[in-house]
Amino acid sequence: MAKEQGKIAWIPATVGFLGGVLFLLALDSLIPHLHPESSKPEGIEANLKKTTMLVLAVTLHNIPEGMSVGVTFAGALLGNTGITMAGAFALALGIAIQNFPEGAIISMPLRGEGISKLRAFVYGSLSGVVEPVAAAFTILLAEQIVSALPYLLAFAAGAMIYVVVEELIPESQVGEHSNIGTIGVAAGFVIMMILDVALG
Repeated sequence: MAKEQGKIAWIPATVGFLGGVLFLLALDSLIPHLHPESSKPEGIEANLKKTTMLVLAVTLHNIPEGMSVGVTFAGALLGNTGITMAGAFALALGIAIQNFPEGAIISMPLRGEGISKLRAFVYGSLSGVVEPVAAAFTILLAEQIVSALPYLLAFAAGAMIYVVVEELIPESQVGEHSNIGTIGVAAGFVIMMILDVALG
């Protein structure tokens, strides 16, 4: 896409990718949050409940997911980017599928702390609210600045890679059955590959 715009192709990819990583690093450093299986909070010091920080942790990592969906749909809507609407829907579907266990990561500890089933379910669901907001914001931004789309795509990729390397891979390797995490990564990759090949 950058090449078609007459740009040096690797510059938007590099700048956008590093921008996404730095953006998530800044959010991770500033927003007080607590990860499952951890007793030490991250981010700036705040007098928040453990459950609130757990919700913030998952909510924080839903931002790049929304951004990737938004930038992909923006590319498909613009029409001349090589991104198809089917490919955008495949990505949205893949992210929606992984939101179910992500919501459970929020709801189950809340339920364990004595919060009612309904409230735990609502909090787990609300953690994903930032996704459509981030997607809509990204779509609006991309539609106004067509030339920035290669940067935005790379930005979303950098943010997602940050989450995977910083949070998901280490957490998947904790405990006795770390091979289950590896199998989960392989299964997730296969599902997204099938969606991409079948719909993209």
